[in-house]
Amino acid sequence: MIELIKELISFIMHIDVHLEEIIREFGNLSYFVLFAIVFVETGVVIFPFLPGDSLLFASGTLAAAMGAFDMWILIPVFLAAAILGDTMNYHIGHKVGTSIPPNSFLGRVVKKERMEAAEKFFNTHGGKTIVIARFMPFIRTFIPFVAGASKMKYSYFIMYNIVGAVLWVFSCTLLGYYFGNIPIIKDNFSMVLILIILISVIPAVIGVIKSKVSGK
Repeated sequence: MIELIKELISFIMHIDVHLEEIIREFGNLSYFVLFAIVFVETGVVIFPFLPGDSLLFASGTLAAAMGAFDMWILIPVFLAAAILGDTMNYHIGHKVGTSIPPNSFLGRVVKKERMEAAEKFFNTHGGKTIVIARFMPFIRTFIPFVAGASKMKYSYFIMYNIVGAVLWVFSCTLLGYYFGNIPIIKDNFSMVLILIILISVIPAVIGVIKSKVSGK
């Protein structure tokens, strides 16, 4: 388990290197690999730790630097994966969200405190939570699940789902495309990815602090 965690951290921190390996190994099929990673990260509630923002940023960087990806294909692939992933997550939550046995495998992964944090965020910000959560690691995996479990109307959910996916994919991918190859960023790529992750979790940290203060 520890080795798996180390490998996952290495994959995220050196995702540009690993993406180059994927391209060499799979060629044009790399688009399917990228689709699968984003789809699972957004669509399967037990995999919130897979790379999201960093994957989009690094893919855009490689598209500009090496011509490794065609942006006219890359962006639609990410959009499809993000929208379909959240949709599946919503339906899973709608079906089993309120009836997960706490001692089951899913119950141990979808821990009560994680669900409560997502529910508080959801109740505070309403439908726009689905858009905001796109930019927040971990939270973005749980919010569609919570939306389904709370019986949000699907027509309402899908609207925010699409808007959030468009903003997330275009912003992260294009930032990588236009800025990822600037020398200072390219030479400190791992640090930049850490910074992206830290910025992404700031809203969640602020929410926790506000919750603690209001609780007192």
